[in-house]
Amino acid sequence: MSFKTEYEFELPRGYVDENGNLHRRGTMRLATAADEILPMRDQRVQQNPGYLTIILLARVVTKLGDLRAVDTKTIEKLFTADLAFLQNLYREVNETEKLTVKAMCPKCEHEHEVDISFLSEMEGA
Repeated sequence: MSFKTEYEFELPRGYVDENGNLHRRGTMRLATAADEILPMRDQRVQQNPGYLTIILLARVVTKLGDLRAVDTKTIEKLFTADLAFLQNLYREVNETEKLTVKAMCPKCEHEHEVDISFLSEMEGA
């Protein structure tokens, strides 16, 4: 069993570079804690919290077509449909799944799933 850390994607519209070339296929890696924390120090995020998305995606999109690198300028120039697509993909690949176990009520013997994930415990605290 291997742990998947990179996810291929195809943008709905695509990025058009300065030469007019269209780039649609790319790769996004799983985010690290640093990916989410370090951009908070960036002056652009402090002035405009919405810019966090741009920096975050520039850090985790590792490949886009034939581009040498993906940076904030690349992400800024994406069409809004492609930006929304990448935001959704980011959430999909980085959100944790709920950890559940099957349990049986000792009184009525009804079987159900119980959420035992760390995050659900923290919410009740």
